[in-house]
Amino acid sequence: MTLAHRTTHDTTTTDADGAIDFTLPGVASRDAHAVITVLQDRLNALNDLALTLKHIHWNVVGPHFIAVHTMLDPQVDAVRAMADETAERITALGGIALGTPGTIVEQRSWDDYSLDRADAIAHLGALDIVYDGLLETYRLAIGGTGELDPVTQDLLIGHTRDLEQFHWFVRAHLERPSGDLKPAGAHPDRPGAHDART
Repeated sequence: MTLAHRTTHDTTTTDADGAIDFTLPGVASRDAHAVITVLQDRLNALNDLALTLKHIHWNVVGPHFIAVHTMLDPQVDAVRAMADETAERITALGGIALGTPGTIVEQRSWDDYSLDRADAIAHLGALDIVYDGLLETYRLAIGGTGELDPVTQDLLIGHTRDLEQFHWFVRAHLERPSGDLKPAGAHPDRPGAHDART
């Protein structure tokens, strides 16, 4: 059966007991299966983030246009590299890295980014929420992989460090000199930013 005709999106080739056919030396088959499931979720989130960042890059307007427009392309490049590393880790562990748009839509647990053409502060407020949700789930993934596969955990820690820096860049635009975030730019109930978390 070809991938296009699968009715479920299991990212591993498993036997009746749920064990995968092969994995890396020193990693138990069942542990690899669990880690691959975590990594596929991260791959979906990273592919979604890369598309969202480009969407903002194309649609941001207003006085801060050039600062935001040029800030986002290096983030896109880095996130795409993270997605590639994640996909390659899935396949090294014996899984199938699913990178199609349909996979993102079918498997994601978050709503689509909802702003179109908007000023920089509105986009950055929504992007702050996206990064907040993304990083929360990355920390859960880190906690869930350490005992199963410390190499994958190390990969996730490295990605989290870089994503936290990108989040800081976004929040620096929203931060007041007092250190708090502008309410108009960072509140989860803000119209257009609702449930844009990954």
